Amino acid sequence: MRVSVLGAGVIGVTSAWYLAADGHEVTVFDRQAGPALETSHANGGQISVSHAEPWANPRAPMLALKWLGREDAPLLWRMRADPAQWLWGLRFLRQCTASRVRANVRAIVSLGLASRSALQSLRQELALEYDHLERGILHFYTDPREFENALPQAALMREFGCERQPMTAAECLAIEPALAGSRVPVVGGTYTASDESGDARCFTETLARHAAARGVRFRFGETVSALHRDGGQVSRVLLASGEAVSADMTVLAMGSYSPLLLRPLGVRLPVYPAKGYSATLTLADGVVAPTVSLTDDGFKIVISRFGQSLRVAGTAEFNGYDTSLNMPRCEALLRRIKDIFPTLSDVSQVNYWAGLRPATPGNVPLVGEMKATGLAGLWLNTGHGTLGWTLACGSARLLADMAAGRDPGFDSAPYRF
Repeated sequence: MRVSVLGAGVIGVTSAWYLAADGHEVTVFDRQAGPALETSHANGGQISVSHAEPWANPRAPMLALKWLGREDAPLLWRMRADPAQWLWGLRFLRQCTASRVRANVRAIVSLGLASRSALQSLRQELALEYDHLERGILHFYTDPREFENALPQAALMREFGCERQPMTAAECLAIEPALAGSRVPVVGGTYTASDESGDARCFTETLARHAAARGVRFRFGETVSALHRDGGQVSRVLLASGEAVSADMTVLAMGSYSPLLLRPLGVRLPVYPAKGYSATLTLADGVVAPTVSLTDDGFKIVISRFGQSLRVAGTAEFNGYDTSLNMPRCEALLRRIKDIFPTLSDVSQVNYWAGLRPATPGNVPLVGEMKATGLAGLWLNTGHGTLGWTLACGSARLLADMAAGRDPGFDSAPYRF
C-alpha cells in the first residue's frame, strides 16, 4: 500500500519503520525541519511500564482541587474558554473510578510490555545507540502517605505482569547511592528492574535514518492542512502548499494536534494537550548524580541520565496549545532536584524545554483504523500522554499488525476509537 504518516515524532517514525518493514511504500510528513523536534525532543527519557497508573484515579479530583491556582503544582488546570478542555475534563472525571483505573492499568501494562520487548529487539537488530541504560526504574518516596498509596498500584501492575517491587528506604539507597545525600529523607520505593531509560530524540533521529535507508521518504517542512474524504474513505492529504497527496492508508500521528485535523470531518477525538516541562543539566566530572532512572512520584517528575547530562522532566499543565515556558514551573523542577541531590546546586548550565503531550482521559492511547466513524483508510496512532516513548514501538507494531490482519498477541480492543 501507499502509506502517508503524518508526524515525525517518535510515534510517527516508529510507525513508518514497522509499516515499511511490511513492504509498504511509506512517506512521512512533518512541518518541522527534521524528526523529533516537538514533543519527542526533550522528554523524561524513560521506558517505564511501571508508570502505568493513569492520572485519572480516585485521588486525582481532590489533588487537582488542592493544587488549583498553584503555578508550581504538579498538575495545573488553567481555566480556559475552550469547550474541548471542559469536555475532556468531564471525561477525565469519569475515568477516576476504581474499575476504570484497573481496566486502564491493564491496557497500559499490556501495551507497555509488548513495546519494551519490541524496542529491545529493534535495538539489537539495528545496533542502535541512544544513551540507553538498562538499570531499571526506581520510584522513590519522601512522604510516607505517598509511599503507602503507591503499594496497591504496584501490586496491581504485578498482577498484570509488570514486576514493580516494593523497596525499603535502605534498599532504595543501595539501588541508587546518590539518594543518600537527599535533604528530604527517602522513606521507601518501588523498583522495576526490567524498565529502561534512553534519549527519545536520539533514538528517533537514528531510526529515521535507518528508515530512510530502507526506502521511507521524509518530507520535512510540510504542513498538513486538511484530510480529504471521498464518501466514507480518507484518500488524500492536503498540504499547506496546495498539493494533494493520495494514499491507501493515512496514519494520524500528530500528537496533540491530531484532533484539529479531525474536527472539520465531524469527529471529536478525546485528546487534549498536557504541557510537560524538562530541565537538562550538564554535569561536571566527578559530580554526585544518579545513574539509575528515577521517578519522584510525589512531585510527578522523572530523572534520567544521558552520559554527562541529567534530564529532569514532568508535571502537567492543561493550558491549550500554549508552548511557552512558565518559569515558576521550570524553577520548581530545579528546586526539587537540588533538594534531592544537593551537590547539583553548583550546576550552572541548565536548558529548559516544554512540549505538549497528547493525553486521553484514561491515558490509554488510540491505535487503529477509523472505519467505524466513516473514515476508512484513516488510522490513529496518538494519545500516548506521558508514555509516548515507552509505548512507541509497541503501538507502531500494533498498528502494522492491525493493517496486516495479524494477531498482535494481546487484546487490541482497548486502544480502538
